[in-house]
Amino acid sequence: MTLHHFGISVAKIETALELYVDRFGYLVQSPIIHDPRQTAFVQFLRLPGDSAFLELVAPDGPESKLAAAVKQGGGLHHLCYSVSDIESATQELRSKQMAVLCEPVPAVAFPGRKIAWLMGRDRLPIELVEGGVPGQL
Repeated sequence: MTLHHFGISVAKIETALELYVDRFGYLVQSPIIHDPRQTAFVQFLRLPGDSAFLELVAPDGPESKLAAAVKQGGGLHHLCYSVSDIESATQELRSKQMAVLCEPVPAVAFPGRKIAWLMGRDRLPIELVEGGVPGQL
């Protein structure tokens, strides 16, 4: 299990993108991607030389799963870990008292690869992403 990205909920990706690029020197790593299953727009950034990404996550409308988080000011939304076997990792974390919020499903942002969502007592959502090459989306 390795850190793949951390997600930041924002009202508008374009506005937040400018802040992270100008203030901190992040480089854009993807176009803005619409994921209707997640009811979100996402864009990935990365600091030069870093292997973990920052994911800007914005609601795709007022009914989005992210709308409430953004109304509360946004900020840290989730951590995502890359795993080689998403089914096994999901089961292992379930056995460690994490609730599965979403069983593994294909994700638009990671073509052909699956993601799963879990949450522990700390209430921080954890996303798992299947496979991939370290340092690449």
